[in-house]
Amino acid sequence: MVQLDIQISIITVNYNGLKDTCELIDTLPIEDESVEVIVVDNASQEDEATIIEQLYPKVKIVRSKENLGFAGGNNLGIQVARGKYFFFINNDTLLRPQTSDLRLLINRLESSPKIGAVCPKIRFSWGDNPIQFAGYTPLSRVTMRNHAIGCGESDHGQYNTAHITPYAHGAAMMVKREVIDKAGLMPECYFLYYEELDWSMMMRRAGYDIWYDPAVTVYHKESQTTGQQSPLRTYYITRNRLLFVKRNNPSVSHYLSYLYLICLVACRDILKHTLQRRFDLVKSVSKGISDFINSQFSILNSQFDKHGFLDYINIH
Repeated sequence: MVQLDIQISIITVNYNGLKDTCELIDTLPIEDESVEVIVVDNASQEDEATIIEQLYPKVKIVRSKENLGFAGGNNLGIQVARGKYFFFINNDTLLRPQTSDLRLLINRLESSPKIGAVCPKIRFSWGDNPIQFAGYTPLSRVTMRNHAIGCGESDHGQYNTAHITPYAHGAAMMVKREVIDKAGLMPECYFLYYEELDWSMMMRRAGYDIWYDPAVTVYHKESQTTGQQSPLRTYYITRNRLLFVKRNNPSVSHYLSYLYLICLVACRDILKHTLQRRFDLVKSVSKGISDFINSQFSILNSQFDKHGFLDYINIH
């Protein structure tokens, strides 16, 4: 039985991001005895975990011998966390004193037993701090498109009303412990990108709502770890869009999604990257598609081997 003497467990994942992680920790309430800060080092190339441990003795360090990805790293943090509430926050973010009282998010969570997770307002850390996230619109069943409400707009208070959102934002989200006990840990099959959308679907299937609450604001440096046009990002975005459809769209429309994402979106991206002479990105798109398709054939083959032909037909 976990002793819930800690109210909030703040969990962040570090991977070759020592500077960003330290800048984040400097803005966190590490002196508050009801708060614990957990940094999961996802097998950084240098021994950044020891440096953080020496600089911040009150911070709990969890070392992973391998890079487990975003979900795997956060799940390691969950395993050692003692709080009643888990606040997951990207290491490339910052809090500012006037909008950083995390107990305001707890107030939202406790306002209804149906609320399982809540996200703060997220603003970019550059310029006049334009809005990045004030909730999400629903994903289209076929195109898998949606958008972050307010993204790119200057903040004039136009999104200062809390509301339900279909998905949590991975850069900053607070979740009740009981929700994870019921819905499960973050899905680790994605490695990077889409895992928080899938986790949101898991929470909703478990009967919980997700809210956006602007009482707290987080400032995001945005994708300094992987880069906006990196082969790594391109590969995982391509593969994981298809994986998300597979896991969360059981109706016949998922075939239309596959056609749209492979025949239109992927082909468009390949043409664009070819014209830009970014052949590394062309390769990433192609590999993302082929790896997804191959993984599905592997699943089918394993089911066939396990059950035999007649059993396989019966269960499908």
